[in-house]
Formats: sequence, C-alpha cells, structure tokens
Amino acid sequence: MPSAFAGTVPPTATGPGYGHQPWQPRPASRTAGLGIVAFVVAAIAGILAPVLGAVAGFAIGEGLGAELGDVPATADFDLAILAPVRGLVLVAEITFWAGTVFGIWGLTQGIIAAVKGQGRAWAIAAIVVATLGPIVYGTLVYVLLFLGVAAGAISTLPAS
Repeated sequence: MPSAFAGTVPPTATGPGYGHQPWQPRPASRTAGLGIVAFVVAAIAGILAPVLGAVAGFAIGEGLGAELGDVPATADFDLAILAPVRGLVLVAEITFWAGTVFGIWGLTQGIIAAVKGQGRAWAIAAIVVATLGPIVYGTLVYVLLFLGVAAGAISTLPAS
C-alpha cells in the first residue's frame, strides 16, 4: 500500500459533534395567501353584508313606518303589513345568510391559516372580523330599521 502524503487523502464526512443538529435544508417559504383570502372573505361577511343589510333594513323600516301609522295600537301584529316591502325583506334575508356563509368560511380558513403560519397576521384579523360580523350586522340592521320606521312615520304626518 502506498503511503499517504498530506493532501492526497480525500476528506471523510464526519458526524456532528455533541450539541449540534445535523444540517437540514431550509423549509420552503410559506406565502400569506391563505391568510389574505381568509381576511377578504371575512371582510365580506363582517363589513359588506352588514352594510347591505342595514341599507335594506332602513328601506324596510321606511316602508313599514308609513303602514304602521294606519294600524290601531290595540291590533294584533299581522305579517301582511310586510307585503309592500317583501322584496326588501328578501334582500335583508339574503345578506344575512350570505354573511353567515362567508363568516363561517372566513373564520374556518383564518384558523387554519393561523395554525399553519401562512399569513398569520391576516388570519388573526380574519378571525376577529368574522367573529364580530354577526354583532355588527345585528346592531346596524336594528338601528337602521328603527330609524327607517321613524323616517317613514314622519313622512305620513300632515303638513303644518
């Protein structure tokens, strides 16, 4: 066997010493797409649906305000009073159910994005917006419905 001179023997791979982890490739960078989509969907549920529902609620209230002036205070409530505004009631109902579907979607996707770390800040914002969406919807529709009733009732008062 020939003798080995310095520089003629190829280096051998050695294992890591104590306290060192073996080399691992970097994990693939994760995009924030999942969190951004969750936020957009939650924004539809928490912002757009309540605004559309509130506009419909005001119009419903305005239509009812004119009708309620003709009903005696002792009369039972008859759902036929909603007949003139049935199209608007349908719009309010559609915004409610669409907001519900988008809110559940945004909440679920936001939780998944936060757990996976794909757009965590967007995902947390989506979770907050989707969670507060029903409260915002109910409050806006309630307030604007009764403002509409007041506006409709005032419009039926005789001119002075």
